[in-house]
Amino acid sequence: MATIAKRPYRGVFPVAPTIFDASGNLDLDGQRRCVDFMIDAGSQGICTLANFSEQFVLADAERESVMHAVLEHVAGRIPVIVTTTHFSSAVCAARSREAEAAGAAMVMIMPPYHGATFRVGEPAIYEFYRVVSDAIRIPIMIQDAPVAGTPLSVDFLARMAKELANVRYFKIEVPMAANKLRGLIEKGGSVIEGPWDGEEAITLMADLDAGATGAMTGGGYPDGIRQIMDPFLAGRRDEAVQAYARWLPLINYENRQCGLSACKVLMREGGVIKSDAVRHPLQPLHPATRAGLIEIARTLDPVVLRWGR
Repeated sequence: MATIAKRPYRGVFPVAPTIFDASGNLDLDGQRRCVDFMIDAGSQGICTLANFSEQFVLADAERESVMHAVLEHVAGRIPVIVTTTHFSSAVCAARSREAEAAGAAMVMIMPPYHGATFRVGEPAIYEFYRVVSDAIRIPIMIQDAPVAGTPLSVDFLARMAKELANVRYFKIEVPMAANKLRGLIEKGGSVIEGPWDGEEAITLMADLDAGATGAMTGGGYPDGIRQIMDPFLAGRRDEAVQAYARWLPLINYENRQCGLSACKVLMREGGVIKSDAVRHPLQPLHPATRAGLIEIARTLDPVVLRWGR
């Protein structure tokens, strides 16, 4: 399945939430509407089965259902990144092969970890990514995030990019992300095909100044993130700074108050989906927090609040 966009992938690639009905079951019709909204709102690609997709509450069969529903419905309109993270090298490689066969443009993978204490050292992490890289032909995005509890040095990331054929993209979400992006670009050079920002774009301006070429944010307002990314990548930094200042209160509210619920709440408020349910033991937003999110969003008139009306 060919995608319209060509490598290197750049721009706004938000995480698509997994849509549940009010009883907590998969809502694949809602999933398709979610995808259509995200494309209409300017997403240049999307990522599915990420942490902000609640991948950790899905059974394996549900993961497959969501992945195939998203890829089949997108049908090559934009590139789709599928998260295939697993502690097992073999399972991660198998998930990645399945994603490639289904039409994924890229896979995103965290280093192997389990719980608070199960980790492996750099030699085993290197072999983990080598096994996956050897199993597929599409690029791998390494997700460097605190949740894994696994330090990944700039030198180590650059070495993997130079030595492993498909390790080419890096989503940097650790503290001082801009410094790490800058160092990675300096150490890795041309093999760093995609130095990307994450963490709901809370550090986006600093990361763009450091050389980031992509942003993987929440899925609620890709049109707003485009207002920052597009002018910056076109060389109009002043315009990007002004847009960042406009959207930062909403970005901050999502990042610090709401987390993965934010995009679902906005999608439900705008008629994109019928239910903003998260799967237990996750809890819905407090009504006051929900109201605060919507109040800030309304001042910005994002597409999400009028797409389904």
